[in-house]
Amino acid sequence: MLKLSSGSEARDPAGEPCPQACAATGYKRTRIALLSNPKSTGNIAQLPRIREYCDSHPDVFHYEVEKASQIGEAMRIIARIRPKVLVINGGDGTVQAALTELYNGGYFGDEPPPVAVLPSGKTNLIALDLGARGDPIETLEQLIDLARSDDLQRYTVARELIALRRPGAEDRPVIGMFLGGAGLAETMLYCRHKIYPLGLPNSVSHGLTAIAYIAQLLLKLKSRFLPPRATRTDLVMSDRDTISGRFAFLAVTTLNKMLLSQELGGEGRGPLKVLAIDERPSSVLRAMLTGLTGGYKGKKMRGVHFEEVHQVTIEGESSHLILDGETFRTERGRPIHLMPAQPLSFVKLAA
Repeated sequence: MLKLSSGSEARDPAGEPCPQACAATGYKRTRIALLSNPKSTGNIAQLPRIREYCDSHPDVFHYEVEKASQIGEAMRIIARIRPKVLVINGGDGTVQAALTELYNGGYFGDEPPPVAVLPSGKTNLIALDLGARGDPIETLEQLIDLARSDDLQRYTVARELIALRRPGAEDRPVIGMFLGGAGLAETMLYCRHKIYPLGLPNSVSHGLTAIAYIAQLLLKLKSRFLPPRATRTDLVMSDRDTISGRFAFLAVTTLNKMLLSQELGGEGRGPLKVLAIDERPSSVLRAMLTGLTGGYKGKKMRGVHFEEVHQVTIEGESSHLILDGETFRTERGRPIHLMPAQPLSFVKLAA
């Protein structure tokens, strides 16, 4: 079901249904278009407040979808309204699906609006990178104030994106900003399927997941109550040697900050930052200590691989990859290819 929180029977110049905001402004540019996913876990408690807020602010057009397949239709309608800012209300998975449609659909032509992200959902790496923290309503108020002022461009930044191409679907890449693989992906899936269903607070769920991960790493235990061990993974990088092994942690990102909120830096000039940590306790501990004391720039460490590349191919023995919440699987002979996508503009609220 698609839901317009302030819908009407007004129609646009092409004769198609037009939201109330479109009719009220004479088909002029709406300041804010808000795309919400009501099924995002973080939205269950917050969405009634957001709906009430949007109903009292006519320059906000609120559009709700219940599944990713509806986001394309949402973008088509939002594009007719021509908002100054497109705000996404959901977790990283919702953001990833919206970016994929925004990138592949061409709904806004050559000038898509800058994207902002509300801090909602269980995972908020993208929102945090863009400075969105705390209460979603307060963030939405900041965005409205910016859209009403002449300062919006000062807060607009270009962000590199990852284009993930799968065998048989290379012509429609999946777009995201953070990919986890190997042991990291297995631990994320363990948390999603084993811990979150317990209904515990996020902080407790993440703490239990960390304990289970450490137990599996240190003791090499195999149990359905612990995350599975990572399978062997091959990383083939442009202008670099192939790196192969079992990795406790594998991440590819374009975000400015990643592990332990430290600024990343490494050899090369490629936009894709690749961090792989061997599945050995000493390597994991070494990486954590380095992250806590200033990051990886210019440092060589045994068992810790950091590169900045223009593309990377990942192939593994039935290995999971998670790009901003969406899960993929690599098989021998069916690798996943990652490369930069055309940057999009985002609204960054804080440094």
